[in-house]
Amino acid sequence: MIKICFAASSGGHLEQLMMLKKLMKKYNSFVLTEKTLYTVENEDIKTYYLQQVNRKEKTFFLRMAANFIYTLYIWIKEKPDIVISTGVLSTIPVCMLAKIFRKKIIYIESFAKVSSPTETGKLIYKFADQFYVQWQQMTDIYPKAIYKGGIY
Repeated sequence: MIKICFAASSGGHLEQLMMLKKLMKKYNSFVLTEKTLYTVENEDIKTYYLQQVNRKEKTFFLRMAANFIYTLYIWIKEKPDIVISTGVLSTIPVCMLAKIFRKKIIYIESFAKVSSPTETGKLIYKFADQFYVQWQQMTDIYPKAIYKGGIY
């Protein structure tokens, strides 16, 4: 059976990812996100929490390193076949591991990005197996992207 890792940072990125809950329940899945003051009700979907990462903080590299180590632990434990991500920083390690282990990466660029790319999107676009945008005009920025409309 296919196992899918659904990865997103907290806030709007996680909210967008949770729009795929029917897909999560259809497959053997787990969610990888950041630990924040609020929680998301995932019912029966296994969820792992990473440290929240902000590239402007002094502890950025330390937190990214810690997240990478914990993500590697989760990767070894769960052995996903596919990573579906809506970004941002905390999801880069799991996308890197998917590439290293030759697994599929499906990246969904943020609904909030109508005319400019996210930094994570620009990075993951280079090696994602499928890259989705939620606005038609974003295919000008990402020519190989797949437009299928918003996930809302």
